[in-house]
Amino acid sequence: MTDLLPYQYVVLRCVPRADRDEHLNVGVVLHCQAADHLAVGVHLDRDRLGGAFPGLDLDGLAAALTGVEDVCRGRGGAGRPELPSTGRRFGWLSAPRSTVLRPSPVHSGLTIDPAAEIDTLLDRLVR
Repeated sequence: MTDLLPYQYVVLRCVPRADRDEHLNVGVVLHCQAADHLAVGVHLDRDRLGGAFPGLDLDGLAAALTGVEDVCRGRGGAGRPELPSTGRRFGWLSAPRSTVLRPSPVHSGLTIDPAAEIDTLLDRLVR
C-alpha cells in the first residue's frame, strides 16, 4: 500500500474589482510539508480574462504571477521576501491580501505524488 501524503493548497484568484467580488482562478500553490515540496501552477487565459474584465492589466497580472513563482522557488530580492523554508514561503503566499491577485482560503488534500497533484488541481480548478 502506498502512503498518502497530506498537502495544503490555495487557488490564486484574479479579483480586479473587490467591490463586485467577482474573480477568475488563474493558478494554484501547493505545499506538502512531508515531502518538503512547494510548487505553483499557473494558467493565464488572456482571452477569458480580457472578456470577463475589460481593461484588466494582463501584463501586470502576469508579472504578479511571476513574483509568486519566484517566491515558490526561493528567489528573494526586488520586493520579494527571502524566506528560508517551503513552509514559510507557503505561509507568505497564502496570507490574505487586497490586491488583484489573491489567494483563496487554504484547502487540504492527500496525494501519493505532490509534483503531479498540481496538474490535477489546475485541471479541476483553473483550466
